[in-house]
Amino acid sequence: MARPPLLIPRPEGLYCPGGDFFIDPARPVARALITHGHSDHARPGHGAVMATRETLDIMAIRYGEDFTRSRQIADGAITIGGVTVSFHPAGHILGSAQIAVTGGGCRIVVSGDYARVPTPTCARFEPVPCDIFVTEATFALPVFRHPPPETEIARLLASVAAFPDRSHLIGAYALGKAQRLIAALRQAGWDAPIYIHGALHQLCDYHVAQGINLGDLRPATEGKKADFAGTIVIAPPSAFATAWAQRFPDPVIGFASGWMQVRARARQRGVELPLILSDHVDWPALTATITELDPAEVWITHGREDALMRWCEMTQRAARPLHLVGHEDDAE
Repeated sequence: MARPPLLIPRPEGLYCPGGDFFIDPARPVARALITHGHSDHARPGHGAVMATRETLDIMAIRYGEDFTRSRQIADGAITIGGVTVSFHPAGHILGSAQIAVTGGGCRIVVSGDYARVPTPTCARFEPVPCDIFVTEATFALPVFRHPPPETEIARLLASVAAFPDRSHLIGAYALGKAQRLIAALRQAGWDAPIYIHGALHQLCDYHVAQGINLGDLRPATEGKKADFAGTIVIAPPSAFATAWAQRFPDPVIGFASGWMQVRARARQRGVELPLILSDHVDWPALTATITELDPAEVWITHGREDALMRWCEMTQRAARPLHLVGHEDDAE
């Protein structure tokens, strides 16, 4: 009798028949293995959740302690039914992990979202040899070649120096990107207080509790309007359209995202200072990762599948798009 496939795509997400679990399911299931805490991968309502300790903590912060009936910390190789699973750093955000599923002489690595640019805010991506590599394709177009973070931080600090009477209001998503930006500013020598929106406080506090140095962070509600001249303020992009943003003096509006390489997106958002700062692999890092791992087959979960499929074809690599639903290309 033929063995069932190790992983199969289903409407809920990637399903493992041998272990009876889903990876990053898009709807509530009995047992879920979660790669990281972003809401397009980690959802509440599952019967049981296995993830890294940090991801479980982040899910509890975002969804409440009752986000699942049962939680298990992924630690080392774990046997579930007839398969073995292990979690390996993905370099995306704090707690992010690739999930390796091994059974029947085959290993599939589900990368979730991942990045190859090091940051103090999470463990570096760990290449895991595999037969099948399941990859995102968020920036899978040859045009996406992100500059070093140091270059973008230098542009931000140069703008702060050039406009000492204005505040710099930088949009960054609350989980991962905001902390990556803050840590990069500290690495660049910016020791002054950084003011943050209330939506960032709890997650920043959690990063600090994990030993990540974010320096002097203060609520962006402290002080009068004139007090924010020459300061850096970080907030989720949604805050820009509220009355909250009006408390800052003639702010330079910035946005930290890999999508800021697309100038039309920056113009649409009214961004004066686009900062190309990503927590995903760009095209060179994506293709280099696949070349390094050299799997027998590549599966593509979401993003620009066509270009990556074409690249795999040109480099004589077997590949297939999974067309998984529920993963957001913009949510970084």
